Amino acid sequence: MTRHLLVLGGARSGKTAFAERLAMHEGQKPAYLATATALDGEMRERVESHQRGRAGRFATIEEPLALSDAIIRASKQHDVILVDCLTLWITNMLMAGEEVAGAVEQLAETLVQVQQTKIVLVSNEVGLGIVPDNAMARTFRDLAGSAHQRLAEICDDVYFVVAGLPMVLKGEAPSMDTPRIYEA
Repeated sequence: MTRHLLVLGGARSGKTAFAERLAMHEGQKPAYLATATALDGEMRERVESHQRGRAGRFATIEEPLALSDAIIRASKQHDVILVDCLTLWITNMLMAGEEVAGAVEQLAETLVQVQQTKIVLVSNEVGLGIVPDNAMARTFRDLAGSAHQRLAEICDDVYFVVAGLPMVLKGEAPSMDTPRIYEA
C-alpha cells in the first residue's frame, strides 16, 4: 500500500523544498500539481521562478480548483504527485464561492481511493499566529485548520517543517538524505 504524506509549515519554512526531496526520492515519474493562480505581476514572477526551479524534474500540472479530479487523472501516469499547496487551493475555492468542506472531504476520499500513486500534500500552517481581524481571514484560517486535521487522519506520514528542519508528527521519518528529522 502506498503511503500518503502531509507536509505543513509556515511561509518560507522550507516545506516545499522538503516535499520536493521526498517526491524525487519516492518516484521515478513525479508530477507537480500546482494550485496557484497568478493574479498579479509579483505572483506571476513567483510561479515562473518555481516552474524554472523544477524544470526537468517534475511534470507540471496546474489546477486551481478541481484537485481531486486532477489527482485521479495524474495518478494514471505518475508514481508520485506533489500537491503545492492546499492553502492556495482553499483560497481559490473561497474566492470562487465553492464549498470548501465538501471539497476537502472529496480530497480525503480520493486519497483513500488512489493507492498506486504516492501523494505528497503541502500546506501552510496558518493557525499559530494571532486571531485574524476580519471574518474572511478567520473563515480561511478555520477552514485550513479543519482541512489539515482531516487530511492528517488520512495521511500515513505528517511532517511539520520549521527553519528547513522537518519534524515527524505522525508516521515514519523518511529514509533519504535530508536534514535531521526531529521527533515531535
